[in-house]
Order: sequence, then C-alpha cells, then structure tokens
Amino acid sequence: MTVGRYFIIIKELIKKFNNKQRKNMKKITSIFKQKKTWTTLLVIVAVLVVLGLITSSSMRKGDKNSTTLKPGKTISTDLAKTKAQDFINNFLMQSGSKATIKDITTEYGLYKLSVDITSDVVESYMTKDGKLFFPQALNVEEVTAAKAGADTASTPAAAQPSATVTKKSDKPTVELFVMSYCPYGTQIEKGILPVLDTLGNKIDFQLKFCSYAMHGEKELTENLLQYCIQKEQPTKLNAYLKCFLEDSSKSDACLDQVGVNKKTVSSCVSKTDSAFKVMANFTSKVGYQGSFPGFDVQKADNDKYNVGGSPTLIINGQDIQSGRDSASLLATICSAFNNPPKECSTTLSSASPSAGFGSGTAPAGSAAAGCE
Repeated sequence: MTVGRYFIIIKELIKKFNNKQRKNMKKITSIFKQKKTWTTLLVIVAVLVVLGLITSSSMRKGDKNSTTLKPGKTISTDLAKTKAQDFINNFLMQSGSKATIKDITTEYGLYKLSVDITSDVVESYMTKDGKLFFPQALNVEEVTAAKAGADTASTPAAAQPSATVTKKSDKPTVELFVMSYCPYGTQIEKGILPVLDTLGNKIDFQLKFCSYAMHGEKELTENLLQYCIQKEQPTKLNAYLKCFLEDSSKSDACLDQVGVNKKTVSSCVSKTDSAFKVMANFTSKVGYQGSFPGFDVQKADNDKYNVGGSPTLIINGQDIQSGRDSASLLATICSAFNNPPKECSTTLSSASPSAGFGSGTAPAGSAAAGCE
C-alpha cells in the first residue's frame, strides 16, 4: 500500500459518526491523499484541532460544567503497539494491505509510532491511555518559521515557480494526471497546451486520469472520451482540449469542430468502459474510494507514481511541483532534456491560467490548489 492511499477509505468509521463528526472524518480522508504542500499542512493542523475539540466534547459524559478532559490510565508500550496496529489494520487500511508498528517511543507526552505501510514508514501518535490516535503531528515552530520564510521569498504569481527535473533524457516523458472536471486540472491543462504546441514531438506527452473521480458521472464519461481521443486520434487531442476547456457544455460540438471520428472514439469508449467496468462500478457503487467512484483505466500508473490528486505532473518518472503558467511549465519540462532544443528559448506567458473552464488568469498570490 502506498502513502497516497493510507487512510483514504474510512467508510465504515464514518457510518459510526454523527453529522458533525462525519464532516471532519472526510477532511482527514482528504488530507492523507494529498502531497505535503503548505496547504496540506495547514489543513492537517485545523483538522487535528477540530478533532480534539469534538472528542473532548463527546467524552464529557453529560457533565455540563466540565471543562477538563482527564486522561485515562497509561497503558504499556506493548499494549499501545498492539492497539494501534489493530486499529489501523481494522479500520484504516485497504483490503489486502497490512500495516505494522515497527517502533514505539515516547515524545511530548505521547506514544510515537513508526507505522510501516509496506511502501513507506509514517509517523503517527497515540495518547498514553490509548484512547486518541493522531495520524500525523506537526512541529509548530518549524512550520511557522518555514512559512514565514516562504512568504518572504514568494513571487507575485498564482503558481509555483518552475522546477528542475533531475532525471534527464534525450526525449523527456511527460505524464499529466488530472480529473477532467477538476478546476485545478483544467488550470494546468490550459497552461501546458502552449508548451505542447511549442515542443511538439520532442517530448513524449501523455494525458492520464486519476484513479477516482470527484465530480460525478459526467467526469467518468469525459475521462473515457478524452482517453479514447488520445488513444485513437492523438493528433486531435490538443485541439479538442482547447475547445473543451473554454466551455465544457460544448463537448459534442468540440468533437465536430476538430474533426474527431465519433464512431471510432465511441467504439473505444464502449470497449474501455466494458473492460474496466467504469460505469457499471459507478452504478453498483463498487470500487469507490471513500465517497468517490473509481476510474481504474490507468490505476496501475496511479499506483506506480503514488498519484494523490489532480493535477499531478510526472516528468521522466519524477513527481514535479511546477508552476501552472506556460513559461514555468516550459522551463520545467526543458530542464529534463540532456540537451535542450532551441524551442526551449521560446517566450510563453508567465500568467497562470484561471482555475476551471473559460479564459482569463488567476489572481496574483492565489495558491496552487488541487482536487485531492
């Protein structure tokens, strides 16, 4: 099991919570699918605080005047280890995956747990009475200092600056994972299309889709359509995307506008849907990840790269956090060449596209968010 899937499915636990608690559990589920950006860190802090307040309130056992929650009797490290491991495996791991507690120590008055989830080891915490489990903790001083430094060094743009790819090649492989209706997926798509026009066949570009859909049946349908356009008529994909990203309601008109062979693509959609049971699983609610339907067409690639949301940019097999404006994306991709071609000197827009559909640019200073 990968880190990106750790704690995704808490379906049975959610059923046991009241409406207020259920909302907070969904936040926890979302957090453990995210990569550790500053947005993620801040959300984690907020969720842990809220969870603490909810737990405190629920454990007062009717004492309306009580303002103090007293811990229970301290349990041994062996019992804590067993209790935490059983809890994680029974409620938080996917079927077929098993976590083990490799080590347990004491830190800040809590039991610190090194949890091996087969692909990685993560640090979690448990109160010494074994009643509260914390998936992750943050050092407040370190986060505050680092955030202050990031604010000082930040540039007035809506995206992160260009990044450098350390794994070089003569013809870089660029894989962009999105959800077709994710506003942040469409944002980076609008930014990368001019780059694809500029570099052409000097790179190997593949548009891929996350293994779950957060925007319902329409997203599953569109994912299948775009997958098949790329598979059957790859030279039509970019033109179709330019049209679709302007107005998603005109998908069918976009197919006609760019000359997509509807019969060929429709046949591919039908075969792919049948092979991966996309719509059948959606209808029968099989293979859901939390409350979101699965999209298994490129699940193997999702697992390979530990894709945790839309967008995820993989260049030469390396997970890259780049700005979403065309200039930054060009610089980032060009850094993956052994010998960058002359096209890498092309001047492209440094303004980040707006999130969602339509034209325009993102406000200065807005965060590079994602659907996770």
